[in-house]
Amino acid sequence: MRLDEIAHRLDLELDGRPGDEAIDIRSLAPIEDAAEGDLTFVAAPRYRPLLRTTKASAVILAIGEDACGRAALRARDPYSAFAHALALFDRRRRPLPGIHPTSVIAPSARLGERVSIGAFVVIGDDSVVGDDSVLHPHVVVYASVRIGRRFTAHAGSVVREGVTIGDDVVLQPGAIVGGDGFGFLPSGSDVPKSIPQIGGVRLEDHVELGANTTVDRATVGDTVLGRGVKLDNLVMVGHGSRIGAGTMLAGQCGMAGSTRIGERVMAGGQAGFAGHLRVGDDVRIAARAGIISDVRAGTTVAGMPAVEIALWRRTASALLRLPELLRRVRRLENSLAKTGREDAEPGDG
Repeated sequence: MRLDEIAHRLDLELDGRPGDEAIDIRSLAPIEDAAEGDLTFVAAPRYRPLLRTTKASAVILAIGEDACGRAALRARDPYSAFAHALALFDRRRRPLPGIHPTSVIAPSARLGERVSIGAFVVIGDDSVVGDDSVLHPHVVVYASVRIGRRFTAHAGSVVREGVTIGDDVVLQPGAIVGGDGFGFLPSGSDVPKSIPQIGGVRLEDHVELGANTTVDRATVGDTVLGRGVKLDNLVMVGHGSRIGAGTMLAGQCGMAGSTRIGERVMAGGQAGFAGHLRVGDDVRIAARAGIISDVRAGTTVAGMPAVEIALWRRTASALLRLPELLRRVRRLENSLAKTGREDAEPGDG
């Protein structure tokens, strides 16, 4: 694709020398690995020095930034512009509509138009799959499931009975929606008694679940993921939890049951949420933070237990100084002990 065509399709200004508009872009690459024919981007200050050495043919760059003589596409947000450019070069093959002969589809199931059903897919009784959906090989959809349009389920993902899924939802390989929640009643020395998980799961429009992520069904009612929720790989959502619209949880985050997370929350990898708590809207959570109490809206927290980021930074700084502080305390103790011995010598006073 010519550079001027990319600029036009992304609505960006092309800044360069005469003839740069005809540069042929074959692919996109990170700046440190880019080669001739690649388009790259710079969004963080630490990558700016690489502009002088990169072999990329062109770069997406902030307005006013020095391009070091390279052809540049000017953007208010270079990272966002690069993400849109990736869509232009997405060459991954989408399966054609059709039903593979090895699939098993219940007679009462209803399929929309232009669906693609891969090898060994199973769809249960009374389930509905919307128009333009793609179910890759070995996907299993249980009975009485309702799935909207443009659904994509990658290999090995499972949707359990009674689950409701909106439009434009994506399940990466191995994702499980609607497995039984962790509900057991302790019985002393006897085997714990299972509590039936008779609720469901509701995924609203534009939800995406990473590989091997699990969303458990509620004991009663629904586990709910709001519009545009994005969960990374190996995320666990406990039964009866609710996640607000636009929230993103990074890999290996875990939520105990009945947790309420607000809208537009962002959590780093391995953050953990105790059950029956509330996290407000627009909260930022550092990686490996332990949320064991409610978090008010708009705050940034870190640590275990999680506290506001300013307090955590002071605490972390103090923790690094503990060995030196301990040595100072020991020197003071030795000095006081020596002074005490000298004061206690016979004849004194």
